[in-house]
Amino acid sequence: MSAPRTKKATPFLSTVIHQPYIWAIVALVLLLVINLIKDPGYLGVSFNAGTGNLSGNLIDILRASAPVMMIAVGMTLVIATRGIDLSVGSVMAVSGAVSMQFMSTADGSAGTAFAAAGLALAVSAVLGVVNGLLVSVVGLQPFITTLITMLAGRGLAKVITAGQNTSASNEPFRWIANGTVFGFPVVFVIAAVIVAILAVLVRRTALGLMIESIGINPKAARMAGIRPIGILISVYIVSAVLAGVAGIFSTASVMTVEVAKTGLSSEMDAILAVVIGGTSLAGGKFSLTGSVIGALLIATLDKTIVFLSIPSSATPAFKALVIVIICLLQSQRVRALFARRRAQGRPTPPSSPSAPPNPASTRKETVSA
Repeated sequence: MSAPRTKKATPFLSTVIHQPYIWAIVALVLLLVINLIKDPGYLGVSFNAGTGNLSGNLIDILRASAPVMMIAVGMTLVIATRGIDLSVGSVMAVSGAVSMQFMSTADGSAGTAFAAAGLALAVSAVLGVVNGLLVSVVGLQPFITTLITMLAGRGLAKVITAGQNTSASNEPFRWIANGTVFGFPVVFVIAAVIVAILAVLVRRTALGLMIESIGINPKAARMAGIRPIGILISVYIVSAVLAGVAGIFSTASVMTVEVAKTGLSSEMDAILAVVIGGTSLAGGKFSLTGSVIGALLIATLDKTIVFLSIPSSATPAFKALVIVIICLLQSQRVRALFARRRAQGRPTPPSSPSAPPNPASTRKETVSA
């Protein structure tokens, strides 16, 4: 009776192990275990009956992962088309600059908060259109295009704020980053809803297959009737808008935009989250789930670095070490090497003993000779 269960469980286990983001989950669990070893109450979550809010390290990780999740999901769609978007950090700064500058001269009503957010996302979308047109119509390389936008975007943010750190006072806008819904951070709830909508859009329609086909073979996709121009422009717009959302999240938490620091190096976190999630930088198949897990891993890693009191000078090296290990575990070549080592280490089955010669056949061969 147990044999059929084993046969059914083995394929399922093999499927889980071969998921591209499985090692990201393993690393995420290990980081939490390390924190638990130092503090057994690390994963504790408390409930404030007066405010109805949840608090704890897990809640802080969810809140910190929301901006990374936004830029990582947008970057995933761009990378799936064999592109790259280095401008997401600068778009975050532009989005924060537009929203803060708008609210600094307006009242503190909810309408002002919605108007500021809408204006910030509109400007972000325009930057995405510029990237998409330069890549798909003009034919510039995505790396060069988005590098130009990265430099120009940071300069645009300085122009908007006159080179000054701009602050504003608007409680509804602050609630976006610091508020809670059913005890959970609003930023994480908004990010989760956006990811769910995008997942349905790219997996329940033909859009996801068209994006992957462009990344695998653009010429074959064009011959199959797919128009790459519209899809390329769309993915760069989505990436820029999500970066604008991340910029709103980042600036709303402190109600201040620092044009030189807001979104700085965020493009690296986005690319790392995508790679950790199992999406290849060569384009083609992508995984939004993997990118979300990668964003959670990066947020947990940042939290762990602070929790373990690792010096700030060693933080990049520690972060790079963990990410390199994960990428090596995901490498097909490394997996094949381990598979060969396991195959060489297995004992060879004993050969069956040869049957003794038949005397009758021996005599027959002698007579015929």
